[in-house]
Amino acid sequence: MLELILIITALLVSLVAGFLFAFAVVVMPGVGKMDDLRFVETFRAIDRVIQNNSPLFLLVWAGSGVGSIASAVVGLLYLQGVALAFTLTGCAVFIALVHVPTVAVNVPLNNRLQALDPEKLSVEELKEARNAFEKPWLFWNTVRTVASVLALAMLLACLTTIGR
Repeated sequence: MLELILIITALLVSLVAGFLFAFAVVVMPGVGKMDDLRFVETFRAIDRVIQNNSPLFLLVWAGSGVGSIASAVVGLLYLQGVALAFTLTGCAVFIALVHVPTVAVNVPLNNRLQALDPEKLSVEELKEARNAFEKPWLFWNTVRTVASVLALAMLLACLTTIGR
């Protein structure tokens, strides 16, 4: 059961890491080349898909958090030494540096962008809205991307360690 929980968690964490990585290296650089109006409109459209509770996205995103907590608890009960250290560190990194910033920073930034009516904003207001959004969002997405990859590496290291 321990290995199954860790494998499911690693799978869900890897999907989140891939999602964040795709945003970091493809989506945001592409959207970033747009003028302010198209940037705001495009990001709002992408975010609406996510915030409209896409069942698969929600399953993966929420499942990665639940799986991380479950893996940490099961790890505390059944692991020791380096396997326990990998599990607890990976899960803590994932929760603290992926889920917490998402809730505390990225989603509020998204919501502020969603609250805008881009068609009614002046060119200067659009520029200000984009500037207030883009830099902090990109910074925290980079943190989330690196953290999710690091957490995945730790979970895989744990699985490798206990598989011996």
